[in-house]
Amino acid sequence: MTTAPDMSIIGLIAGASPLVQGVMLLLLMASIVSWMIIFHKHAQMKRARTEIDAFEERFWSGVNLSEFYNALTRDDRPRTGMAAMFEAGFREFARLRRQDASHDPALLLEGAQRGMKVAMTREMDRLEEHLPVLATIGSISPYVGLFGTVWGIMSSFMGLANAGNTTLQAVAPGIAEALIATAMGLFAAIPAVVAYNRYSNDADRLFNRMEGFQEEFLSLLHRQGAARPAA
Repeated sequence: MTTAPDMSIIGLIAGASPLVQGVMLLLLMASIVSWMIIFHKHAQMKRARTEIDAFEERFWSGVNLSEFYNALTRDDRPRTGMAAMFEAGFREFARLRRQDASHDPALLLEGAQRGMKVAMTREMDRLEEHLPVLATIGSISPYVGLFGTVWGIMSSFMGLANAGNTTLQAVAPGIAEALIATAMGLFAAIPAVVAYNRYSNDADRLFNRMEGFQEEFLSLLHRQGAARPAA
């Protein structure tokens, strides 16, 4: 009496060929990496928005720029986002103000803009970190799963031809095993694509806010800071 094949998910995975099992393991690892990045980026984006909101509320409350800079630099914690941009821009502005006896406003503002641009580029690199990994997982996982499926189905039909048994019952387990690879590929790809689109959009929105702050801060320096020496 022939024993019926185990058609459970675990049984099908255990009965798959070594190559298909390797594909499944690779997709499982890709999915784990993807979810680790998703949770990390969620916390990072949330923290970045909170820090920017708090900075803007404090900055636009009418504080003196020099006092605000001194209070900011007394904090030993590393600064990110708009705080890092303000620190870099105002530090360069004050340095040029001390060195340039003529106090050329164009030169001062150019130096401040240069410092803020470097800080903003560094911040955007930090926010976009690991996003290419999500994009890669989302784009190649379905094809990796499809490769496992094609290989599994091909192996099933080759075994069917060699055995001379043409019943559906003989080929069904092999096809089911192979299709699990496609399902795992989609399971890895879909969350990665959704997360990549969401966090890319979040990074772009934060970048636009930082660009807007840069323009407003430079205008503020032009109106207030260029008229008198910076502390």
